[in-house]
Amino acid sequence: MSEYLTTKELADLLRIGERKAYDLASSGEVPCVRAMGKLLFPRAEVIAWLNASRSGPQVAEPSLPPIVAGSHDPLLDWALRESGSGLATYYDGSFDGLNRLKERSAQAAALHIHETDGFNTQSLQDHLGEAPVILFELAKRQRGLLMAPGVTGISDFSDLRGRRILLRQDSAASQRLFDTQLQAHGLNRDDLDTLPTCARTEEELAIALHDNKADAGFGLGALAGLYNLGFAPTHTERLDLAIWRRAYFDGPMLRLLGFVQSDRFATRAEEFGGYDLSDLGTIHHNGASG
Repeated sequence: MSEYLTTKELADLLRIGERKAYDLASSGEVPCVRAMGKLLFPRAEVIAWLNASRSGPQVAEPSLPPIVAGSHDPLLDWALRESGSGLATYYDGSFDGLNRLKERSAQAAALHIHETDGFNTQSLQDHLGEAPVILFELAKRQRGLLMAPGVTGISDFSDLRGRRILLRQDSAASQRLFDTQLQAHGLNRDDLDTLPTCARTEEELAIALHDNKADAGFGLGALAGLYNLGFAPTHTERLDLAIWRRAYFDGPMLRLLGFVQSDRFATRAEEFGGYDLSDLGTIHHNGASG
């Protein structure tokens, strides 16, 4: 979705004619900008304007389930247990997490989506617009090519041709990035000896490689030492927790967020390796509508 609506898109949103949309802009009733002879309407401001115009009783929204969805991360998974948050998990990739946030079947989702300019923010807005969702940075982490014990000769994506490779599910941000990197190196999945099944979590991938079920996979450096795997780093990514604002201030989420800013969490991250907590707690997005 574009950040700005055209006059026709505004008219469609409001279910009015384009002439009426022009009249609203001319009278200053709706937020708009004029650029190069065109009228454009900032999407977020239009949504805020609509919300401010609401009348009638406020209807309570249904409660959000105590579930964290999205991408699997071993450090976050440990923190969810150790914090005593009481939050359950449903890990099936960053893009699945965005869908579950949108349909309100989860109150938070872990995301690490590479974008043209940064991570996660544009994808969150594309799925939820300016919904009241907070993007809280957990860590930056190393990602690259994990290799089964004893496997050599792999240092980059170009070395994967003909190798036994374990993929992730298509809803995983890492799989989409992996496919992009294959293409950048003149390869596609047909050039690999891919296993018929995929790994649905980072740890499932590491365990399969440890058991020599494949030569390599695109995974987290944090798991290399734990499972005696080779590791060739290729990317640094930002792991954020996208949280519905009304869940952000509830007891379970407050316990989790308090714990991840503790010394115990920092110590565990250092034990894993491959994490950078220097910007932990940074808010990268705070949805405007409420």
